[in-house]
Amino acid sequence: MDFLKILRSFEEFLFEATAWLLFYPMTVWRIMRHPLAAMSYSDRQQHEPDERRYDEAMSPPLVLLVTLVLANLIAAAAHVPPPESTTHLAHTLLNSQQNLVLFRSLLFSLVPLISAASLVRLQKKQLSRQSLMEPFYAQCYLAAPCACFVGLGGLIVQRPDISNAYGVAIIIAGTVWFLWVQSAWFAQKLDVTRARGAVLASWAMARAVVYMLAILIPFALF
Repeated sequence: MDFLKILRSFEEFLFEATAWLLFYPMTVWRIMRHPLAAMSYSDRQQHEPDERRYDEAMSPPLVLLVTLVLANLIAAAAHVPPPESTTHLAHTLLNSQQNLVLFRSLLFSLVPLISAASLVRLQKKQLSRQSLMEPFYAQCYLAAPCACFVGLGGLIVQRPDISNAYGVAIIIAGTVWFLWVQSAWFAQKLDVTRARGAVLASWAMARAVVYMLAILIPFALF
């Protein structure tokens, strides 16, 4: 009986793992082509039964996590050395691929979290896990391509045989794309002008960067 349970679990894992090979690129392409439609799709899926949720795509946090894992694998395959660790905390983090992926996931998740919290407060809703979940999931869809741009740009910047200008240009392009879509998202959700949406998007991004620095600074000091 236990063997059958193990076999069934393995079957489910094998199906899910292979399905990712199909649904991950499909989901990313969907986000890049129609980002607001993809975010609206995520909103609708939050009201579906668990067994039918994200049946036609990968879930947003999983898309973000897989993107960061792939970026990490590409950096390792390209033999890009990690930043030099000068402190004990940094050494613990940078010498473990698992720790590095989890840490990057935490950092990039701050952007969706701050944006989701900003929307909830501007909508005059009570800030709770339940009220945060829908906008956070939608924001994870938006953060995944941005993480891809930033990861690819950072990879090029660290390569001595390629001009840093290319890497910086890719990072800037990804950030501009993110803020452009984010502005439209805030404008749509709050029924405000696109200019007001741009202000809200920029403010949310600035706050997320401050939180990122608050996490990174201790790693540089201790």
